[in-house]
Amino acid sequence: MASTEETVVGEAPGGLSKEKLLELLRAMLLSRRFEEKTAESYQMGKIGGFCHLYIGQEAVAAGAIGALREDDYVITAYRDHAQALVRGMSPNSVMSELYGRIDGCSRGAGGSMHMFDKSVNFMGGHGIVGTHLPIATGVGYAIRYRQTDQVCLCFFGDSVVNGGPFHEAFNMTAKWELPVIYIVENNSYGMGTDIDRVAAVDELFTRACAYAGKRAEQVDGQDVLAVYAAVERAAERARTEKRPTFIEAQTYRYLGHSMSDPAHGVYRTREEVAEERERDPINTFVDKLTDAGVLTDDDVEAMDKEIIDEVEAAAEFAEASPVPGPEEVYAHVYSDEYRGGPDGRDAWR
Repeated sequence: MASTEETVVGEAPGGLSKEKLLELLRAMLLSRRFEEKTAESYQMGKIGGFCHLYIGQEAVAAGAIGALREDDYVITAYRDHAQALVRGMSPNSVMSELYGRIDGCSRGAGGSMHMFDKSVNFMGGHGIVGTHLPIATGVGYAIRYRQTDQVCLCFFGDSVVNGGPFHEAFNMTAKWELPVIYIVENNSYGMGTDIDRVAAVDELFTRACAYAGKRAEQVDGQDVLAVYAAVERAAERARTEKRPTFIEAQTYRYLGHSMSDPAHGVYRTREEVAEERERDPINTFVDKLTDAGVLTDDDVEAMDKEIIDEVEAAAEFAEASPVPGPEEVYAHVYSDEYRGGPDGRDAWR
């Protein structure tokens, strides 16, 4: 959550307080270590189904969500573990959901692509490409209807901009002047397809100019401070002007599209991945913080160890969590208050 009351440290990067800077670093480190453990557990057969990792893109989730208030809304697509963690969902809850256990946020019924937690206004985790953008528009409309100054932050991948839901949702959001921030995580590939092969205009933020005008911009998605600043501006606009913003964050995923995709795939070279790793968002941010004297290498090591221990504990918690029983098949299918049929009888029991 953004704060204006913390003491700013000297020439701290981005003009942010030490507390905020460390919060951003911790968010990125937690996301990275959690995803590494997820990959390990998946390869051991403890996690099944589809599983899409976020390694390499951590600055986008950390910077964007870090600029929000606690009462704002976040919605995303299927590559959702990091966003869930950064938003405040517990590693135990997220890992248990990956394991398909009863202590997961969706009681083991959702799995990797369907993280959800109403208590932190995290609205998912959606597995069908692009279909959550109209839902974000609906959240924005609900905010306007209630006359609050919240915002809705909507993440999605670069392949979505070629689909109808993107244009329909953003056109309606702009027309109705809703407080929604759309942020496309352009990692250069839609599954295994290079964006240059399918996009007539590869600067994706220009697609939104027809709806947002100058409220569409491109940022370095590997720079957590750049992402933070862009979303902070967009959130202020949404709160005061009640208008949407479109942000293209240029980022990169180091692994394949999903765990079923080879590490590099046949669509890119090892050399390309190695070159992209040179601008790793965590390493470059650590360098900025140590150069500015915000923290030392020992501080980073201590934080990293604490996070690794937290993630290991989450995996142990998930392993110990019970498998959902047969009765869970019928849970949450209908509301407990449902009374169907013309005579008002309980029609589903």
